[in-house]
Amino acid sequence: MSKRESFARYSLIIKKLRTKPCSFKEIADYLALESEIQDYDFNISKRTFQRDVQDIRSLYSIDIEYDFSQKVYVIESNLQPEITERMFEAFDTFNALNLSDRLSNHIHFEKRKPQGTEHLYGLLHAIKNTLKIKFIYHKYWEDEYTERKLKPYALKEFRNRWYIIGQEDNGDHIKSFALDRLSALEILKEKFEMPADFNVNQHYKYCFGIVGPKAEQPKNIILSFTSFQGKYIKSLPLHESQQILVDNENELRISLRVHINHDFFMELLSFGNEMKVIQPESLKAEIAKKARQVKKLYE
Repeated sequence: MSKRESFARYSLIIKKLRTKPCSFKEIADYLALESEIQDYDFNISKRTFQRDVQDIRSLYSIDIEYDFSQKVYVIESNLQPEITERMFEAFDTFNALNLSDRLSNHIHFEKRKPQGTEHLYGLLHAIKNTLKIKFIYHKYWEDEYTERKLKPYALKEFRNRWYIIGQEDNGDHIKSFALDRLSALEILKEKFEMPADFNVNQHYKYCFGIVGPKAEQPKNIILSFTSFQGKYIKSLPLHESQQILVDNENELRISLRVHINHDFFMELLSFGNEMKVIQPESLKAEIAKKARQVKKLYE
């Protein structure tokens, strides 16, 4: 049996168990059917299946356990739901890319520079072991390269980009650095003390994007969207604080509680005439001002 066949079978087992817990017979029947469809031999004995379970745990860190009460196999995870979902998303992407040599004319990739994900493992090691890091950072707006020394607290993702969150040795507030602008990463032997009161989820609770909270309190915001745009807002909420106030054939009206920063302001501008700010008045005035400036460009 080829390695490609084995990896494909692992993928099928995981795919089947993600839909619902299954008995060995259900899994074996599913593999037999896929053997006919894909013209591969995925048929296995129970002993081979047990080896597959161990291989899947070793390769993908996905645990498949047997539930003796219901006599079925189930995927177990002690991770946070969002981490589990992201892990499966990465698994799906890996399997799709594994076929790309045969389907290259049917997959269109976004053309972009690498995201700096090669640094993730080292940074997680530094965070876990409270080790300081040193790196060269490229600031786009100043077009300069500077050396930074950081106490890394956490990693954060926003808009398909990863950021390292921490405090510089000579700084007094928490900063974020994009991994795709980071180079010459060095994990130092120098230890630091993680602040007892820092929690990355609480730190960004009322933030939109990567910019951290400022001294002022978050604002209560009400936005009105056209019914068409509202479908997208419901399927992909702007923020975890989003609450639906009105949902009918004319509009979707939502409330949010966030800090009004540059990222959030630019997000609102991207909706154009599909969105109207109801409150606060200060944000409403800023959006209107920007709209007048854009209009003036075309006069």
